[in-house]
Amino acid sequence: MNTKNSTGSIRKRFNVLTLVFISVVINYIDRSNISVAAFALSQDLSLSSIQMGYIFSAFAWTYAIFQIPGGILVDNIKARILYPIMLILWSISSLLQGFINSFTALAGLRASSGIFQAPSFPTNNAIASKWFPEKERASAIAIYTSGQYVGLAFLTPLLVSVQYYLGWRGLFIFSGIIGLILSYIWYKFYRDPKDHESISKTELEYICQDEPNTISTNESEDAIKFSWKDIKHAFVHKKLWGLYIGQFCIGSLIIFFLTWFPTYLVQYRGIDFLESGFLASIPFLAAFVGVILSGFTSDFLIRKGYKKEVARKLPIICGMLLSTCIIGVNYTDNTNFIILFLTIAFFGNGFASTTWVFVSLMAPKKLIGLVGGTFNFIGSSSAVITPIAIGYLAKNGDFRPAIFFITCLTFVGLLSFIFLVGKIKRINI
Repeated sequence: MNTKNSTGSIRKRFNVLTLVFISVVINYIDRSNISVAAFALSQDLSLSSIQMGYIFSAFAWTYAIFQIPGGILVDNIKARILYPIMLILWSISSLLQGFINSFTALAGLRASSGIFQAPSFPTNNAIASKWFPEKERASAIAIYTSGQYVGLAFLTPLLVSVQYYLGWRGLFIFSGIIGLILSYIWYKFYRDPKDHESISKTELEYICQDEPNTISTNESEDAIKFSWKDIKHAFVHKKLWGLYIGQFCIGSLIIFFLTWFPTYLVQYRGIDFLESGFLASIPFLAAFVGVILSGFTSDFLIRKGYKKEVARKLPIICGMLLSTCIIGVNYTDNTNFIILFLTIAFFGNGFASTTWVFVSLMAPKKLIGLVGGTFNFIGSSSAVITPIAIGYLAKNGDFRPAIFFITCLTFVGLLSFIFLVGKIKRINI
């Protein structure tokens, strides 16, 4: 990132980015703890693979449905207030999952977590848009997005160990307590740039150098409010649909790793549970490396003068091509090769995961939250469809049709970014 501006400005931006990064890590721990607990939980509660498919997708039903309302909240409520409320509510939901005894109760709590987490990524994107100029934004988005991978890469063995010693109920309680602690930290330390006590006019000008109206001290700018007629602008543009479809397909591979992956290793590949915790961390670590490289590569190409169509799209296209390597697991029984193909595929998925930068660059200025919510709504609907589809495709004990299904979706996403997104420019309304 650029170091020509003041050291203080860099420190403030990175403090904010660190807070968002940690929030993403906790967010994904609360999303994925169910995948770690799944094998033991399904045995204790006598749940079938089809029932587990619905449990895995319960979070996503409400998460997807509430994306647009969540985006509206992001456009109208300050992050300092909204984020702690989200953290408290989804952490309580996670904690309560440690006390359930039925399919219905677990599905209901997973669904409630989806509601409370719905505004999180639109909020993250809005924060990045406020705190980072365009030439640094892909790197910033890559860093906080990497939290969904690095947290799982390094913490999956921890989560497996927590469950090994405390049981799957203890795992949910542990996850909830961490989120409650973070909610206090967020309220205590976060401020928007214009509300930051020590930020200078020079720093504000640096942050919003490309789009001066992104951060304004002019009250008339703050007076722009959401109107219901604005919703149509999230759905009538072909280039936005290119983003939505692409995000759906990227999300399908992510959701496999967040839900069925540990069960795939243990139940369908016969790998020991504790060993699976360490093996599962390898693809997540690769995805972390991929997403970091993607953001910095994209910003590097921008600084070198490449057009946005090249600098922003190239990592997405290359990453999605690599993701199709997941099909290789269907043609080997060797554990090392299975992990290798999954690692390459998830590295590619990480390399393609800076798609939020397109929202900040293409959405109408006053509707970044709304378009971000729509983008995440359609992308998150993959988490509704994919786990259930995998449950049905694998019900007879054969996981190969499910892997083929994921590969096909990845290829469709690749075509969407190539042919539908088109020129990267701000949509004016």
